[in-house]
Amino acid sequence: MELFKNLPEMDLMRSEKMTFVQLIIPVESAHRAISYLGELGLLQFRDLNEDKSPFQRTFVNQVKRCAEMSRKLRFFKDQIHKAGLLSSALPTMQPDVDLEALEIQLAEHEHELIEMNANSEKLQQTYNELLEFKMVLQKAGDFLLSGKSYETADGRELEENVYVSDYPDSVSLLEQATQSGPSNLSGLRFISGIIPKSKVLLFERMLFRATRGNLLFNQATADDLIMDPVTSEMVEKTVFVVFFSGEQAKTKILKICEAFGASCYPVPEDITKQTQITQEVLSRLSELETTLDVGIRHRNAALHSIGFRLIVWMNMVKREKAVFDTLNMLNFDVTKKCLVGEGWCPIFAKPQIQEALQRATFDSNSQVGIIFHVMDAVESPPTYFRTNSFTNAYQEIVDAYGVAKYQEANPAVYTVITFPFLFAVMFGDWGHGICLLIGALVLIAREGKLSTQKLGSFMEMLFGGRYVLLLMSIFSIYCGLIYNEFFSVPYHIFGASAYRCRDPSCSDAYTVGLIKYRDAYPFGVDPSWRGSRSELPFLNSLKMKMSILLGIAQMNLGIMLSYFNSIFFNNSLDIRYQFIPQMIFLNSLFGYLSLLIIIKWCTGSQADLYHVMIYMFLSPFDDLGENELFWGQRPLQILLLFSALVAVPWMLFPKPFILKRLHAERFQGRAYGILRSSEVDTDSEPGSARQRHEEEFNFSEVFVHQMIHSIEFVLGSVSNTASYLRLWALSLAHSELSTVFYEKVLLLAWGYDNFLIRMVGLAVFAFATAFILLMMETLSAFLHALRLHWVEFQNKFYQGDGYKFKPFSFAAVLADDED
Repeated sequence: MELFKNLPEMDLMRSEKMTFVQLIIPVESAHRAISYLGELGLLQFRDLNEDKSPFQRTFVNQVKRCAEMSRKLRFFKDQIHKAGLLSSALPTMQPDVDLEALEIQLAEHEHELIEMNANSEKLQQTYNELLEFKMVLQKAGDFLLSGKSYETADGRELEENVYVSDYPDSVSLLEQATQSGPSNLSGLRFISGIIPKSKVLLFERMLFRATRGNLLFNQATADDLIMDPVTSEMVEKTVFVVFFSGEQAKTKILKICEAFGASCYPVPEDITKQTQITQEVLSRLSELETTLDVGIRHRNAALHSIGFRLIVWMNMVKREKAVFDTLNMLNFDVTKKCLVGEGWCPIFAKPQIQEALQRATFDSNSQVGIIFHVMDAVESPPTYFRTNSFTNAYQEIVDAYGVAKYQEANPAVYTVITFPFLFAVMFGDWGHGICLLIGALVLIAREGKLSTQKLGSFMEMLFGGRYVLLLMSIFSIYCGLIYNEFFSVPYHIFGASAYRCRDPSCSDAYTVGLIKYRDAYPFGVDPSWRGSRSELPFLNSLKMKMSILLGIAQMNLGIMLSYFNSIFFNNSLDIRYQFIPQMIFLNSLFGYLSLLIIIKWCTGSQADLYHVMIYMFLSPFDDLGENELFWGQRPLQILLLFSALVAVPWMLFPKPFILKRLHAERFQGRAYGILRSSEVDTDSEPGSARQRHEEEFNFSEVFVHQMIHSIEFVLGSVSNTASYLRLWALSLAHSELSTVFYEKVLLLAWGYDNFLIRMVGLAVFAFATAFILLMMETLSAFLHALRLHWVEFQNKFYQGDGYKFKPFSFAAVLADDED
């Protein structure tokens, strides 16, 4: 035991040692101190104002100002995007700007942009009205010219062409022209205008019903699209002319036009007046086009200048808001004019934090320094692992199940190897492994470029696990070489087969006639097993037994880690009444099964291991007969069975009663201690970490918990061992799927002497390999490996009830906002 205690610490095996600290910061240096700590990113603040709402905190006004500036910056970003411009990807170097100056600058830019947008919208609306008026003059003039002869008037009803669009009502030009008077057509009058094409059908029907069919409706598609000034979308419109008779009909038609958002424009019947008005409209359109173009260029120039500094401003505002949010977590002492904060930091970071606080005091010209001292804490510290780009993905796999308790053994240390290896056992095919390797190497080679791009959720997950994919592919190649499968095809990579035909007549036979004539194939499965009559039974037996061996080894590792946890936390009860009986129970049954598998492999025995294990429980005293693998097997089995039966009550009963006795002794000793001494008991001091020992001891709850834990382990030993058989099942499924696609698709298509059929077969084979074997099977094996680690491995030692160390960091704030 002393040997294990003196072993050097393993990186990532346990989380960083944390300490609880208190900061007393003068008001004049508070902002600068928090900013420097945010750049350092190694101190997690506690919220000392949890009982206060956000509007009752000290720096609520500053937070509101930052939120308002963020709104303005989002407005600028939307305007730049709407204008089709690009903001600068890299922040430009510029002199530092304080928050007040930036706030004034943003307000000026916002006022300028809003004013330019309003003017542009008005000009665009006027331009649209003139453009509509021009098109109405052209189209309606043609209708009136053709309507001079009543018999040839083009009265069409209920056109069926409908398009989805919309356009607001605009009739301001009606005030600038003469009202439409009576027509030459036997007292007929008319109203001309323009309407979105999507509304023409319903509009015409409504007019027909309102006037009971006493009208003539003419329409023509407008030549130009009209831009909506609000949405900037191009809208297709239709010009219409309605001929009617009577003042009552006119009133109805105008109301319907207003309801449908149609714009009505007066068109004189006189051709000379039409020509004159058209020339005036064209002249004003030309002037407005020039004005609009100048306005757009001016607005784009303003947006372009904002875009160069937009990222810098956004980052600055995010940082300032984060600083004030953190300051709101601190207590404000009005009398002493200082802020009091508490939080967690790693022990290794104390010198860096103290140096940052000293720099903040010096830079703020404060006469009083910042006090930084260590305190005792009741609650458990947060968990912090220093990871890099390689180990981070494996740590995330573990944290997805649960964050490690403070200083608890970290499964990620072993997951780095065991996770990709168990994946490869299920996925083993060195051809498919090479495909995964190429994908992983591409992601790693483009790591610098992809890390700065905004990726989709799937690609982001794939990029984050690029090193997991790398090891999975390498181990898949290794296991594929052991299985001797390359897209389900065996190869003589490591020499000739150990089997050959008995005589020349069996040269093409795969089921009979093969004999072993030399030593075993040097590495992996002999290629001659492929296609033989005993291929499936042999591979099934091999992979099933290998799965059991791997499972028992990993579960034993998990129980061993529980021992190191108990040593670290000085918990001798868990060693004596949990670790030892668990090791005895697991290895008396399934460890013994693993031993039998190895002996059978080494000796070539024909013993039936199913029979041995079943009758070990049913008839432990019977003679084994031909199933005996070694001398003394029967007494050993009786001893192991007895040990397993003893281990169950060993796990269940002693620990709760010992805990009850220890609690009674501790309570009695504390009572006598108070009587003997007049000093105040340190355990009752506020803030003492030992206050948690005064919790009431509930024996029934402890006993039930221990019973559940013991039963769970006993049943889990069986179910968890069976769960590892998924290694065999998925490996077999992957191999059989590969064989089916190769033989029933590729070889079948290649058997035809037709180029087209061969190409179709090759395409189907490539598609099936890429999407079924390389995507679906990869995901399936990944999830099963995940389950084996989360349930079968980690439940032996890992509680996972801690919480992550989340320091105040500008880098984390900016990264979260980008996501």
